[in-house]
Amino acid sequence: MLPSGRKVIEWLSSTQLSIILFGLLASAAIPGTLLKSQREYYSHPFFQLLIIIFALHLALCTFKRFKLLAKSTLVVHSGVLITLAGAVMTGTGYVATINIYEGESSKTVYRWDLKQDTPFSHEIRVKKINKEFHPVSLQIGIMKLDKKHDLKTLKSGDSFMLEAYSVKVDSFDPWKEVASFTISKGAEVIGNTDTSGVSNLAPDFPFSFKLVAFKDAVIKRFWVDLELLENGHMIQSGVTEINAPFSWRGLDIFNTSISLDPEKRPYAGIQIVRDPGKYVVYTGMFILSVGTIAAWYRRFKR
Repeated sequence: MLPSGRKVIEWLSSTQLSIILFGLLASAAIPGTLLKSQREYYSHPFFQLLIIIFALHLALCTFKRFKLLAKSTLVVHSGVLITLAGAVMTGTGYVATINIYEGESSKTVYRWDLKQDTPFSHEIRVKKINKEFHPVSLQIGIMKLDKKHDLKTLKSGDSFMLEAYSVKVDSFDPWKEVASFTISKGAEVIGNTDTSGVSNLAPDFPFSFKLVAFKDAVIKRFWVDLELLENGHMIQSGVTEINAPFSWRGLDIFNTSISLDPEKRPYAGIQIVRDPGKYVVYTGMFILSVGTIAAWYRRFKR
């Protein structure tokens, strides 16, 4: 190799270039931490190019000094290279979102990398929106034979005696503004009813219940029953919530929100994430951790 060629190789595998590239990568990464669209920023071709250049430089450094480096250092370098490869793979993924009404489906999603609606590979159906609320104070009006009988302030789970009957407040749905009750007589459950008038109690049961007032409810947990359809036929179903996605064929499908439209129709916010480099990054980080521990152990053993 010509002397000039050796100098180029020496510089490309030098510590000075390592410092420059690491500084550039770190400096370029800082603005992304201040943005809401972090994934879009870190997937930008310029940032991905910096990762690739740094990875190639590290690979060259490792190859050139292969026989001189300790095994623990080689493991660390391998972990970093695998992590960087995973980061580049992640950059080829995408995030898409869609709002879907309960009981309805959609085959179009909004791709944030493309900034436009695009067809999705399958039809997504929100079969059911499930929700739990923290207990709130309710004012329940009690009617006996269609005449006002009593007014009680209760919470979900509370029970009270109503003449010969025991009444338990099973649940309250603030979206539907309906409280549900279980009615018992002695040790026997005789039926259920709610403040909307739905009841399976005997016709001669003398009491009915009306929701008079309630405090604003705070949601405790929500999740969605999802179905994936192909040509109108369900091919997969699952449950998804904020931190527990429904995973299918490399996609993670999250339920990010639930709400009511102005007509009080419930809908769910769905986020679809394709991250092909996720497990590669996890593997790289594991190898990097093993190498770091081995390096510390080697130094401590000295």
